[in-house]
Amino acid sequence: MTDDALLGKLDLDAKTRLLAGQDVWTLPPLPEIGLASLVLSDGPVGVRGVRWTPDDPSLALPSPTALAATWDPALAERVGAVLAQEARRKGVHVLLAPTVNLHRSPLGGRHFECYSEDPLLTGHIGAGYVTGVQAGGVGTTVKHFVANDFETERFTAEVAVDERALRELYLAPFEYIVDRAKPWGIMAAYNGVNGSTMTEHARLLNDVLRGEWGFDGFVVSDWLAARDTVNAAKGGLDVAMPGPRTVFGARLAEAVRAGAVDESVVDDMVRRVLLLARRVGAFDGDEPPKVSEVDGEALARELAARSFVLLRNENNLLPLSRPRSVALLGALADDPKILGGGSATVFPADVVSPLDGLRAVLPDGVDLRYALGADPRTTLPTASDGFELTAIARDHEGRELAGFPLPEGKIHWAGELPGDLDLGVLGSVEIAGSCTPELSGEHTFGVTGAGLLSLTVGGKTLFDGSTVPEGTDAVTAVTHVAEQRHATELTAGTRTDVRLVYRVPPGMADGGITWISFALGYSGPVADPGAALEAAVELAAESEVAVVVVGTTADVESEGFDRKSLALPGRQDELVTRVAAVNPRTVVVVNVGAPVEMPWRADVAAVLLVWFPGQAGGAALADVLFGAREPGGRLPTTWPDRLSDCPVWNVKPENGVLEYAEGVFVGYRAWARTDVAPAYWFGHGLGYTTWEYTSLAVEPDAGGGAEVTVRLRNTGARTGREVVQVYLAPVLADAARPDRWLAGFANVEAGPGEEIETVVRIEPRAASIWDGGWRYLPGEYVVEAARSCAEPRLRATVRLDNGGRPGLPSTR
Repeated sequence: MTDDALLGKLDLDAKTRLLAGQDVWTLPPLPEIGLASLVLSDGPVGVRGVRWTPDDPSLALPSPTALAATWDPALAERVGAVLAQEARRKGVHVLLAPTVNLHRSPLGGRHFECYSEDPLLTGHIGAGYVTGVQAGGVGTTVKHFVANDFETERFTAEVAVDERALRELYLAPFEYIVDRAKPWGIMAAYNGVNGSTMTEHARLLNDVLRGEWGFDGFVVSDWLAARDTVNAAKGGLDVAMPGPRTVFGARLAEAVRAGAVDESVVDDMVRRVLLLARRVGAFDGDEPPKVSEVDGEALARELAARSFVLLRNENNLLPLSRPRSVALLGALADDPKILGGGSATVFPADVVSPLDGLRAVLPDGVDLRYALGADPRTTLPTASDGFELTAIARDHEGRELAGFPLPEGKIHWAGELPGDLDLGVLGSVEIAGSCTPELSGEHTFGVTGAGLLSLTVGGKTLFDGSTVPEGTDAVTAVTHVAEQRHATELTAGTRTDVRLVYRVPPGMADGGITWISFALGYSGPVADPGAALEAAVELAAESEVAVVVVGTTADVESEGFDRKSLALPGRQDELVTRVAAVNPRTVVVVNVGAPVEMPWRADVAAVLLVWFPGQAGGAALADVLFGAREPGGRLPTTWPDRLSDCPVWNVKPENGVLEYAEGVFVGYRAWARTDVAPAYWFGHGLGYTTWEYTSLAVEPDAGGGAEVTVRLRNTGARTGREVVQVYLAPVLADAARPDRWLAGFANVEAGPGEEIETVVRIEPRAASIWDGGWRYLPGEYVVEAARSCAEPRLRATVRLDNGGRPGLPSTR
């Protein structure tokens, strides 16, 4: 039956009901046409499903910045395939990913969730990801459309950006992905752009996205982003999430009956949702596509190693030969940050820490010792070791409704309650059980969560009150609540009862949205921080090699807020500086999702950036440190020495408006116009072998593009991978254009002494600017084959000309 025939079976109320979430993650079923409920779920590093809870684990891959650091769209496609597999396992039809906003400022709070500062690299990686997911019969929603490159005031802020920068930078990744990967969905952002909020932006959604680019999929709002029924419907939005209270549904039906919205507009919206349903197989009798099974755990380990960027490697310290002794230092070595905070969070079944990874591979006779050194965490670790805990749900009279075992002291129920629990009946949820401490002394318990909570330890009430934060950002309210800490004396070996109770607010049941999130933190008696640092330095001095793991936390990098600083939290800089002073063979492992300042970088032997490496990060780290794998990553973003050096950094709107006053000069394009060099340029990354670029040939074509053929030789002693980067630069300087820009790239692999050839395509768009339309600029250009945007290896000057054709309507 055609979609028009299906549409004819639906009355107005049924049609508008389909366009509104029935709850946090799903659209309603329509049995009258054989349509099942469509399920949407957050990504991008895993598939959460409708239950956001540790007892429903998900594969956790490395962060999107890590994926982009591979510069490998084919690997991104494999990532998409494994996520489609995860989505089908969890009954999910549509993945809310990928995020293709740009790294405009290093302070951006969701920097880790985006790919790059460069639109071309972002587009290629995003297209690979979308292709892989959709080949598995699962939809994607490329987000956040558009200019959602910050978190401060994100619900209300308007971006003021000139049309050229909007087209050449911020829209460009979306356009490329629409053209090459044909995504089935786009997510409209919270923010406004040049006078209109994005869920109502008819010019960008209807005229550009659908009209110019030919996008045929559905547009969904970011959660709670849709504000006005009539403007959203006319502006190009198809689905308003979450439900059950949205601007669509019954309110849209009323608007049609009142004559404010033509029913033909609603019909078009429904057709796009029905097309999505066909694509994901949500009708009765649909069968999922047959695809090959992917080993997700193996891919997580491979991707992590491929993403690691070796920033510095003095005297070829890495890979390590068999050392007699290794000091592993830093809190993140034992409790790593594997992913960023916010809606991208998933809960893996198992996490391999750096300590776990090194223990697994080091042979007998190698002395591996660990010391805390410095702890960046500003919140307590979640209660786990030494605790026996259960989640208990009670009704409003205190009667127990159900109990669920808890692997750790955390409950996060978003969208769906476990078991057969009814939100209308639920009065409270508690984390209950006991702890048996190993040491006597002062033990500290932490309470996090938004709402009314009470904590009782050993029969003593330590906290009873409200923890509702200020502000209107719902995600921040859940993920970034100030921790309440309370200490009490406990005796070693004595079992002590623990109970943390969350009272469900009555308004939650009225709104129909389940969002219960709270946690019990814990820390036993700890030594003075100064003593812990001294012990780590002493251990480093006694060891042949010191490996220091430093990084950020969810309190520093998360959805819902932007960063205030690029400094590492706590005393981590001091730890590295003091360790380097006593051990010249110091390796610093940087566990972050976005740039940080590294004032000690010239004083250590090696710096290895591992991003947020996912659940297998520790195993991948061991692979790379000891040479089983090569660190394959190249920076997808320029890293500053200091925040004050950055040419673009502001993320704070003034009077509700964030000016993108820098125009097209973002990232390395902006750095090239300053007198200050960054710490590491876009594209930088070392490997375990060396490369000689032997020849460069450029063959322009009549369409205005060119084929670039690069030959290079592996001059080292082991097999390696190189990312060949091709940049384009106008021979005649033009103040309105960047000095150079990325025009193409390719991954190559070769054995020792082997020579290899690769061909990189330069599209005509690379020689074009937006000037009321795409305008091709013929002329003399320098084509560079490079290892980074600041490390050209070969150059050729060519004339590019498209024969006078006026414009380039697509990215093809």
